Amino acid sequence: MRVVLGVEYDGSRFHGWQTQQPGVRTVQETLEAALSKVADEPVEVVCAGRTDTGVHASEQVVHFDTGARRPSHGWVMGSNVNLPRDLCVLWAAELPESFHARFSAVARTYRYWILNRLSRPAIFHRRVTWIHRRLDAGRMHRAGQVLVGTHDFTSYRTVHCQARSPVRTLHHLRVERQGDLVCLEVRADGFLHHMVRNIAGVLIAVGSGEAEESWVEEVLEHRDRTLGGVTAPPDGLYFHHVDYPEEFRLPRPRRGPQDPLRFL
Repeated sequence: MRVVLGVEYDGSRFHGWQTQQPGVRTVQETLEAALSKVADEPVEVVCAGRTDTGVHASEQVVHFDTGARRPSHGWVMGSNVNLPRDLCVLWAAELPESFHARFSAVARTYRYWILNRLSRPAIFHRRVTWIHRRLDAGRMHRAGQVLVGTHDFTSYRTVHCQARSPVRTLHHLRVERQGDLVCLEVRADGFLHHMVRNIAGVLIAVGSGEAEESWVEEVLEHRDRTLGGVTAPPDGLYFHHVDYPEEFRLPRPRRGPQDPLRFL
């Protein structure tokens, strides 16, 4: 059967999603080890979108194939018993083989959280990006709207990005302030390597007054990463949600505030 999971993790102590050489702690390797114990057989998972070192996930989606029969709550509870405290399974479902965590996705949403105050974070150290210079969230939001739509995002991806095409469709981009927190939310059909962090880097420069609002579009039109802004740190980046066709009827867990950071 094909089992699908919703997964949450704090990426602070993980070297990204993808399994690497022995001794390097990754989300994939840690999750597969726990699932293999529950299934009593080797398990390999496929995710909706790989995250880099230090990047978090509010709801990553993965699937794996197994001959083991377990109830949904059995996959959830059994996995969590064997997982470290910075990684957990939120929900589980059985779906047909036509479902694919990556290729069935129609959109992905990321959130980038910035703590914008004079003092550095203590409680949320490595869970937000700290910017002490005052940011104008309204200015950042206005400037970012030129990125909505279908564009060549060459200037907003790393030079090491291996995607065949730099063209992506951004469905929405929102920047809003909540007290000392500034949240950048972007939803797209797909993302390039470092795309969200590079967008955040440019918008931070605009929000702090270091660059004009028009610079966001100028960077886009250059189609040259070397003319772009600084890549923002990974600390504040969260893989937030994945959208799939309604036919798959994935669980929609009841949520309180979307992020505990809203309580700051």
